[in-house]
Amino acid sequence: MKLIYRVSVFALLVIITYIVIIRSGNGYLSVVLNMTIKEGKVNRVYLWTNLSRIRCDMYGDSNKPKHEIVLSVVVCGDRVQETLVMIKSALSLSQDSKLRLIILAEEKLVQDFIEKLTEWKNILNGSFTFETRPVSFPKSGEEEWKKLFKPCASQRLFLPSVLVDVDSVLYVDTDVLFLSPPENVWRHFDLMNSTQLAALAPEHEDPNIGWYNRFARHPYYGKLGVNSGVMLMNLTRMRDFGWEKYLVPILKEYKLKMTWGDQDIINIIFHYHPECLYIYDCSYNYRSDHCMYSSVCKAAHAQGVKVLHGSRSTFHTEKQPAFSAVFRAFQEYQLGTDAYQYLYLPMESYLKQATVSNCGKVHSIFLKQIKEFVGDGDYFS
Repeated sequence: MKLIYRVSVFALLVIITYIVIIRSGNGYLSVVLNMTIKEGKVNRVYLWTNLSRIRCDMYGDSNKPKHEIVLSVVVCGDRVQETLVMIKSALSLSQDSKLRLIILAEEKLVQDFIEKLTEWKNILNGSFTFETRPVSFPKSGEEEWKKLFKPCASQRLFLPSVLVDVDSVLYVDTDVLFLSPPENVWRHFDLMNSTQLAALAPEHEDPNIGWYNRFARHPYYGKLGVNSGVMLMNLTRMRDFGWEKYLVPILKEYKLKMTWGDQDIINIIFHYHPECLYIYDCSYNYRSDHCMYSSVCKAAHAQGVKVLHGSRSTFHTEKQPAFSAVFRAFQEYQLGTDAYQYLYLPMESYLKQATVSNCGKVHSIFLKQIKEFVGDGDYFS
């Protein structure tokens, strides 16, 4: 009877899937049934969609163009592999948008990106585009800007003029991983008011361990400052605002008082122009500071971590094993394979081995968003 029941349920599922495919057109839903039959029973059925779930608007215009998300990153030195893992996380979880990657990199690194991203583009049937551009600083003070904080990090300050043909970007540091679709961050552009030209997350949640409120010798945004690792930038508004005219005067005045380079300059600008900044919560830029002593990011507890930031090399050391566990899972994952079996399950396993740390004790928050995206993977017991 069990076999008859399972076969009947599977047949019904196939019929429903066929109807969905017919009604969804050729652009919104791609369904793959992978059934393995052993010992006379159905072991597992995977329904894989490009959204990991049926879209609410699947009955709309099937020829509607995908919304473009522009993801930008700056790469110098030995950060190629780290950057590729970041890009892989974005591609793995991207939903129904056309992802456009703009990589600003040293010339010696460009070929590595072209080779790997071309390979991934073929695997994913051209679902994203990419372009490489050279790192570029103003000729006046070029070397000083290059060496401010970390190599090339201050390039983000000049994106309004470097990407003069681009309206808006989601800028991320190389040591960032998406644990939810990039669309979740991008949607905040629609929530900005008419004066806001960028979005950032707070540097800290707890004033007792805050850096800016305890140590900064220059102005900063709000009570605790902001972190620049995950930054939405409306470049058109920034150009209209005259963003880059502030950079040199701020550097001259505060150069000897800054610790975090370009991030400090961003804090100084928004200290004097708070009306220009939109703040999203800490789940969009979750760092070890949020859990290394105690868990302080309430949004991540409620909704899960959306974007993980491995600042201070936490992806590559054993100081924060939960962070390195997530990075390892994405690093090992092969694009185009089942995300539940080959990404989520290994990540869950690695995180369970990291529970000795304070961040590891709250490891479920690293899995919450990605589990929602890939589903539970098993529809039949």
